[in-house]
Amino acid sequence: MLWSWLFTTQNVMPRLCVRFYKPSDLTLTSHHIMSLLEYTQPALSALPEPAQALLRNPTAQKTLAGVGAFLLARAANQFLSRCAHQNWTVNSAWKADAELVLLTGGTSGIGKQVMEDLSKQGVRVIILDINEPNFTLPSNVSFYKTNITNSADIAAVAKTIRENHGDPTVLINNAGVGHDGSILEEPESKIRQTFEVNTISHFLMVKEFLPAMVKANHGHVVTVASMASFVALGEMVDYCCSKVSALAFHEGLRQELRHWYNAPNVRTSVIHPLWVRTPMITMLTDQGSNFKQPIMTPQVVADAICKQILTQRSGQILLPKSQSIASVVRAMPFWLQEAVRTHASGDLRKMRLAQAQAEAVKN
Repeated sequence: MLWSWLFTTQNVMPRLCVRFYKPSDLTLTSHHIMSLLEYTQPALSALPEPAQALLRNPTAQKTLAGVGAFLLARAANQFLSRCAHQNWTVNSAWKADAELVLLTGGTSGIGKQVMEDLSKQGVRVIILDINEPNFTLPSNVSFYKTNITNSADIAAVAKTIRENHGDPTVLINNAGVGHDGSILEEPESKIRQTFEVNTISHFLMVKEFLPAMVKANHGHVVTVASMASFVALGEMVDYCCSKVSALAFHEGLRQELRHWYNAPNVRTSVIHPLWVRTPMITMLTDQGSNFKQPIMTPQVVADAICKQILTQRSGQILLPKSQSIASVVRAMPFWLQEAVRTHASGDLRKMRLAQAQAEAVKN
């Protein structure tokens, strides 16, 4: 027995019919497998006798059928996800000389690595940062000192950028801050700064630079979020909240681009790194063996960001891939969610206790 599910997609497939079957309809019997083996007999005859015997075994046949069905379903899922991320549209060819990348927080850490990698590809890059670079910029990179949490500052520098370089076609909202301290200990000024840089600046930058992308129906907005978008830890609650907001911003922006602004070819990517060895987490990396969680280099994250840009693909990237299970934590039973959060927070708490003991010994 079968039935059909019809749904509408824009631009490429006005009507796509996907047919679903009951599990019993999809069961591959030994008869089906044997029929297939008859067509592949010449190839099978070249195999060693033990391998031929194994392939004729009904249990082995069902196992192979199950593995094949899983791999086919996985490939179909990946294909449909890629199409959905691209809004069912096709990219034009990437032309480096026609693109202009605007990067916030590009004078250190992840941003600096992204700038270096893109400039080597011949891409023009503009850095907006409150901190001036302490290194020589490549010839195709420009820097403007800007407070990205202030709309007047952004408007002023935007005017200069348009006059000297044109409209940016790629916006990387990379700038971020993080402060340590529990909810009761952290000063209000630091909490506000965390949200202004990690969340509010995304709104201000997009409000200024997205209209030109919408008009051209071409561009890319990259949001650098964090694994903290999925798992909240103690002593960094404000940071976690700001990165949950960054993810929601990315998701909502996708909806508006497609359904409000009719600009489905403007790409959107969100990047979720775990710990990255940057100045922002020096307080953690200085603890050596006391900090137990995996730490990546900025290069790993920069590679992922540049790949999204150069291939003009939308997507959601979790790094490292081995930790991608974090994205489904909130779908787990509550007791299991708490176990994950307790494990992660526990590492931070143990590190703090070790740090306090070391300070006590010093004094």
